[in-house]
Amino acid sequence: MPTTVVFSRRKCKNGAPDVHPPDCYPPSPSSHVRIVGYGVNSWSHAKYGLLSKEDAEEDAKLIESAAFVAASQHFDKDPDSDGGSAVQLYAKESSKLMVQVIKRGSRGKDDRETIIPELVTLPSDHETVFDISGGRRAFIEAEEAKELLKPLKESGNKYTKICFSNRSFGLPAGHVAASILSAMKDQLTDVDFSDIVSRRPEPEAVEVMRMLSSALDGSNLNYLNLSNNSLGERGIRAFGDLLKSQKNLVELYLMNAGISEHAAKALRELIPSTNKIKILHFHNNVTKDEGAVAISQIVKESPNLEDFRCSSTRVGSAGGIALSESLQNSTLMKKLDLRDNMFGPQSGVALGRALSVPVKLTEVYLSNLRLEDEGVTAIVNGLKGSASALEILDLAGNSITSEAAAAVAACITSKKHSLTKLNLSENELKDAGAMVIGEALEGDFGRLNIVDLSSNGIRAGGATALAKAVVGKPEFRMLNINGNFLSNKGVEDVREIFKNSPRMLGSLDDNDPNGKDDDDGDNNHDA
Repeated sequence: MPTTVVFSRRKCKNGAPDVHPPDCYPPSPSSHVRIVGYGVNSWSHAKYGLLSKEDAEEDAKLIESAAFVAASQHFDKDPDSDGGSAVQLYAKESSKLMVQVIKRGSRGKDDRETIIPELVTLPSDHETVFDISGGRRAFIEAEEAKELLKPLKESGNKYTKICFSNRSFGLPAGHVAASILSAMKDQLTDVDFSDIVSRRPEPEAVEVMRMLSSALDGSNLNYLNLSNNSLGERGIRAFGDLLKSQKNLVELYLMNAGISEHAAKALRELIPSTNKIKILHFHNNVTKDEGAVAISQIVKESPNLEDFRCSSTRVGSAGGIALSESLQNSTLMKKLDLRDNMFGPQSGVALGRALSVPVKLTEVYLSNLRLEDEGVTAIVNGLKGSASALEILDLAGNSITSEAAAAVAACITSKKHSLTKLNLSENELKDAGAMVIGEALEGDFGRLNIVDLSSNGIRAGGATALAKAVVGKPEFRMLNINGNFLSNKGVEDVREIFKNSPRMLGSLDDNDPNGKDDDDGDNNHDA
């Protein structure tokens, strides 16, 4: 029976492909082995007597592969997931298919060859995806590359999507891969070259990237991932042939890729067209202001952009303003992530103007941007004035005080029919601000499920206001007010409010009953 080659774009959330905790995806190699072993033991066991051990192993591998494909596709649909739901789906699908085999009972080989494909309905694209990224990160040499990539050389293969991630190519292996890719470049639509030169000397890494780039020169890609390669300007220019030939890219990922200001300028220079780009991700780079200005030009020329991420890129006020102004053209934006930069209030003012434009915006991640009250007020006023059905609003770590609480409350009230998650943690709202937010949340927020106001200097009054506002909501799952200034009695009062649904209340172990505010006027200790 055929072996499915799985194309998976993501690993576990923390970016460590060789570590597989229970909530990390994909499952470890040992998990695959356990699933297959369970099928073999069940079907060849005397109790059932369904199959010989050899036939049981063959069918168990097919079923495990089908479950893995289903889970991988589920995982790719949720880029912010930690992988827990995908792992659960993987186990569930494997178990379901194995139980169905037992229910079907013993069958002859000819019957099994018909029945097993009926039980295991593989996704329609299982023959078009090729992925060698599974297992631990490892160097790959020429002979291994020839063996691993052999399916790509088969006449009539239908592979359109390839993933070489998690394998470090040296020059000999790079030559092998380049030769194969050059012959099939016209059929490729998706290419994942993330993490392909790990721990290689820079001259060798750059040459490998240049070879692979030349091999795909003239291809017509929809998806390109060059993340986790420490590219820098030399790396970006090494991929110059590939980048310059792409006129129809829909998704481009350059996360943790050494995108300095010079690399960003090179990227702006090399990409001929971003007219069709819908997803553009820069994360964990040292882009800084000048690089952000170059990226802003790319954004400005991407009218179909729906998902933009430029988080943890060390961008300051000037770069933040440039990015914010470029987003005024992004009328189709659905998801915006600019977390963990040094924008400051003026960038927030510019961003507020931009966020009044998109009508399809559902997720906004703006934590740790040093926005302060001025920037946050401009942003929430912009969102309030837009027609978007906002689902997620993250404004954590922006030094928001009670002065901006009314503006935030008005914004979330305007989105009460769509809002699912509100994160205002690590700010300075204190009791006064928390009460304003709590009063707003008393409204008909039918979809709200997570509220986080941890570490805000809140005391009992604000905490109970928040608790009473959310406890009865139909879809509510979690209130986090840990790290505040609740006394022991305040903690007891909040827990009493949640006595019928204790799992909806997060931990309160880190509250400091003796916490002191900077503002003496708000320093009323709980009774």
